[in-house]
Amino acid sequence: MTAPPAAPVEKVIVTYKSKAAEASSNAAARNDATAKGGETGESLSFERRLAGGAALVDLGGEASRQDLAEVLDAFRSDSSVASVEPDIRAYAMAATPNDTEYAKQWDLFEATGGMNVPGAWDKTTGSGVTVAVIDTGYAAHSDLAGNVVSGYDFISTSADARDGNGRDADAKDEGDWNATDGECGAGSKASSSSWHGTHVAGTIAATTHNAKGVAGIAYGAKIQPVRVLGKCGGSSSDIADAITWASGGSVPGITANPTPARVINLSLGGASSTCPSVYQNAINGAVSRGTTVVVAAGNSNANASGFTPANCANIINVASTSREGNRSFYSNYGSIVDVAAPGGETRRATDTPGTVTTPENGILSTLNAGTTTQAAENYKPYQGTSMAAPHIAGLAALLESAKPALTPADIESAIKANARPLPGTCTGGCGAGIADAARTVNAATGTTPGGTTFTNGTDVAIGDNTTVSSAIAVTGRTGNAPAALKVDVDIKHSWRGDLVVDLIAPDGTVRGLKGSSGTDSADNVLATYTVDASSEVANGTWTLRVRDVASGDTGYIDTWSLTF
Repeated sequence: MTAPPAAPVEKVIVTYKSKAAEASSNAAARNDATAKGGETGESLSFERRLAGGAALVDLGGEASRQDLAEVLDAFRSDSSVASVEPDIRAYAMAATPNDTEYAKQWDLFEATGGMNVPGAWDKTTGSGVTVAVIDTGYAAHSDLAGNVVSGYDFISTSADARDGNGRDADAKDEGDWNATDGECGAGSKASSSSWHGTHVAGTIAATTHNAKGVAGIAYGAKIQPVRVLGKCGGSSSDIADAITWASGGSVPGITANPTPARVINLSLGGASSTCPSVYQNAINGAVSRGTTVVVAAGNSNANASGFTPANCANIINVASTSREGNRSFYSNYGSIVDVAAPGGETRRATDTPGTVTTPENGILSTLNAGTTTQAAENYKPYQGTSMAAPHIAGLAALLESAKPALTPADIESAIKANARPLPGTCTGGCGAGIADAARTVNAATGTTPGGTTFTNGTDVAIGDNTTVSSAIAVTGRTGNAPAALKVDVDIKHSWRGDLVVDLIAPDGTVRGLKGSSGTDSADNVLATYTVDASSEVANGTWTLRVRDVASGDTGYIDTWSLTF
């Protein structure tokens, strides 16, 4: 919100001098309001006494600027009145991020597969919390740099670290590429550097409202890169030491962490039927120091119990969901999964492994263009439980910032208790469901979202190359619509790229919600859009207009709603 809407004034606050009868007598204040109404021609009435002793006076409806000025002057000219002021409106100061790629971050805001993150930003952005990303290290990126604090390189073997000296205080990602097949064991393949840790970090805390790139879930938090994965992965001994150090514990020969993390993200894992004691001991120590540990469930489409550290205790185990709200085809599952979060699908399950056929359905975040060593910064969509886990780490940071007294167990409980069922399917078990950031933060802070919702659930068929509309009559509102009008849209339609969706205000003003795309082949438009409608009168007929601009696919408007 660049400026709050100019809401009409409906009441004034009158403070009487202490010796005036109106200062202590409601009857006297009531009589004075009636008298001032007679002077000004307004229907003034005493409503109630405020905590500080002032009288709240109702103007009898919305007052014009001239009418308000006359009322204020009438009270100010009264020698028994100490002060009078309008009862003005205040607004939550969160706003839709202006980051250039934010519209592609369906995982944050779409109603079906998203995590309802923007609704939490009015209350918390993660300020004051450090999140350790124990991963491949950090590739320099201007959309992250302002939120990065000093980390550490825990790779103890210099050849794997590729920096020539093993462990050191520089968490720079030196690349995890493999030059040839078999270099990292039987079945391993040659590959380019992934810059995996930088992608994970961007999801958690990319700089936001900077008119650039992507938005981070806990964009007020700090990222601490802790490098444990290099050439051919990383060892459990190094990872365990990293967990201990990141959480403020002591590691022999290593300088203490000056900024201990309250949240740790582990988007890593390996096959093991049990949790190694070296992991469990490190995790237990971190949790005892008040650090929440979040772990990816794994990408083998198998039971997560066969993978570690996903099968360790005292963690939040995270499965991945798709844009449609199903368990991602690759995601591990099982009774040990605690919760699910968007991990995306950059290809369909039946597409050739290694291809990217549906980039719009992946998780877009910060990255680097280098194939081996670092080159230019960029952004790229990835898929994986590695992408799902940082969504939960970001949410944990929001909770920790909003209510620092929460323990890791409290945070896990709040996230699970406020998750919503998957709108799609999850064979094998996805825990409590898809995490809901706004609902979780509201529950943890003892607040509930407000607003009045108007809905039209009548189906409207959408034919090829046609334009259709669905109307909602809004009544009973006063003044203008909000600067953050929520528009929830549920359109069933194959190849949604064919569709252009607009919101039309009562005065005919058109606001675009969704454009067409020749490459967006996914089904259905299931999204929540936030519209600045503060210049529009709230009451009246609002219209959702849907245009099909191509042939070959049809559908219908299922339901849509406006929340004021």
